[in-house]
Amino acid sequence: MTRYRHPHIPASEITPESLYLKRREFIKQSTALVASAGLATPGLLSAQSASTPDWHERIPEASATQSLDESLTDEQIVTSYNNFFEFGTRKRDPSDWGHYLRPHPWQIKVEGEVAHTGVYDLEDLLRPLTLEERVYRFRCVEAWSMVVPWTGFPLSQLIERLEPNSRAKYVVFETLYDPDQFRGQRRSTIEWPYREGLRMDEAMHPLTLMAVGLYGKPMPNQNGAPIRLVVPWKYGFKSIKSIVTLRFQERQPVSSWQAMSTNEYGFYANVNPDVSHPRWSQASERRLGEPGRRPTLMFNGYEDEVASLYSGMDLRVNY
Repeated sequence: MTRYRHPHIPASEITPESLYLKRREFIKQSTALVASAGLATPGLLSAQSASTPDWHERIPEASATQSLDESLTDEQIVTSYNNFFEFGTRKRDPSDWGHYLRPHPWQIKVEGEVAHTGVYDLEDLLRPLTLEERVYRFRCVEAWSMVVPWTGFPLSQLIERLEPNSRAKYVVFETLYDPDQFRGQRRSTIEWPYREGLRMDEAMHPLTLMAVGLYGKPMPNQNGAPIRLVVPWKYGFKSIKSIVTLRFQERQPVSSWQAMSTNEYGFYANVNPDVSHPRWSQASERRLGEPGRRPTLMFNGYEDEVASLYSGMDLRVNY
């Protein structure tokens, strides 16, 4: 059996406990002062973010209060059957290789047509926000679905604090690019880093969530730790994971799957049982953990809430 030895550290180099506790108290007080001023200065509290983030303690326990009158999908299924090509193309690759991802500390770059550009510690972005639980249907383009209790905050809250200008018509998201952590990025499956985008009114819709947890726990690496997008009326590939960039721009972006196969994946990616994928029908779906299939609902069951966003649009053309 291999034995690991801890290096010997001279007593003179060990921080006294009293000084350590004073330092922790200083960090807490600094955090409160920065939070009271609104957005924190980029990078100011990166030393604190290197430890376990204190926002983990604010994740509410899963209560399933918004269950949509449907049973939750088993947590084990949700965390072990994933599409996350950064780890690999097989459904089990994310859970097999997710331990290589280092989600703390984490920074997000904000750029483009917005007042508050810069590189922000995730800790600083989350501190003023109240995390809440929401239960959504979540549907993959490959005709399987789940019902998941996510923890997060409306993306609109963050956008309002960043203050985009009138030229900001779209929000673009990018996933971390680091082949050392994401072994799937060592292959040219798609053009890395993964990119997605939303129209501004979609991003501001109250159903659009920035999620940092599920089932009352911090977001697992295989599900997009530490922060991901959840847009429940769209196919799952729109809900980009492990986000490191937010870019506000005037022109409609080209998303990763759209760039790779335009005839199969459009910019909007709204769940639509009347529009088939070129290689399969999307009229029905398989709910993970259940036998048989069920009819696919228009906009994944959120038609009353979001149909007005696409009034007058031909959804067969704008797929």
